[in-house]
Amino acid sequence: MLRFTTAFIATFALAPMAFAATSYPLKLTSCGHEVTIEKAPHSVVSVGQSTTEILYMLGLADKVKGTALWINPVLPEFAEVDKTVERLADNAPSFESVVAKKPELVVTAYEWMIGPQGAVGTREMFDDAGVASWIMPTECVGKDNSQSMDGARTKLFDTALLYQGITELAEIFDVSERGEKLVADLKSREEAAVRKAEDLNLPEDVSGVFWYSSADIEIDPYVAGLNGVPGWMLSKLGVKNVVTSEEEWPTVGWETIATARPTFIVAAEMNRRRFPADDIAVKREFLTTDPVAKEMEAVRQDRILTIEANAMDPSVRAIFALEKLSNALSGFGLSK
Repeated sequence: MLRFTTAFIATFALAPMAFAATSYPLKLTSCGHEVTIEKAPHSVVSVGQSTTEILYMLGLADKVKGTALWINPVLPEFAEVDKTVERLADNAPSFESVVAKKPELVVTAYEWMIGPQGAVGTREMFDDAGVASWIMPTECVGKDNSQSMDGARTKLFDTALLYQGITELAEIFDVSERGEKLVADLKSREEAAVRKAEDLNLPEDVSGVFWYSSADIEIDPYVAGLNGVPGWMLSKLGVKNVVTSEEEWPTVGWETIATARPTFIVAAEMNRRRFPADDIAVKREFLTTDPVAKEMEAVRQDRILTIEANAMDPSVRAIFALEKLSNALSGFGLSK
């Protein structure tokens, strides 16, 4: 998987700021909540791997005073800098532990972390503590989080929301030029991956399914719904998603999946071990031994692709995963 080059990251430290400086106070609307940023924050706590990695990519690691909610290891190019940042929790941190870092800002990609029923706290709790809170627009535009933790997307995920989030974060910290360069690089890689898939001239019946995990290996798995990030990947590459639910991660039986005859299966790899099926080795063992799963063409033809779980959520890793999936399709021998 391609990564950001050292030279690309270094341009943040060397390039002069040609963009206009952020005008403070900066007023934003974040998931329906009015946020006022009085000045560029000197300290931030990031609840979620995706927002943390964006901050690192923007050259803001020195501002990050704490992180939480990690699923995969940090991107390799940030392994050393990440060691200098305190991890408050691998999963949801307590409200008290976040506030104890005395951040001027707390950011996240998930309303179930900071929102009406936030596992960390509500927006009002942070307001009362004098801490501004900001949530990635990927979490609330075209998405309803009122009925479940994962929510349901009423519209297909669009990377424009990811790029908007990067741009807003860059503006908050008065590093807009860095944000523009990062967005331009990601857009270029997204477009190249799509062109590569288009050149394959895939048959119209090519389909896929994304398996995130299972609460128990013997029951219905959590798979990607129609409009989430995996659905976006499939749509961009001209592939049908065999799952049609608008839920972000619905449970669907293997018999139903097998009947839909997916051309390939994408399985999530993660360090998290909430469920046994979080382990990619457990997933592969199930697919090759279960009486129903092992008879699927995707399994018999060994069309099982592994992608980091964090890339199945709105994050910069979704672009990397799109590249990986596009490359994999070229090796499946599916062209007309």
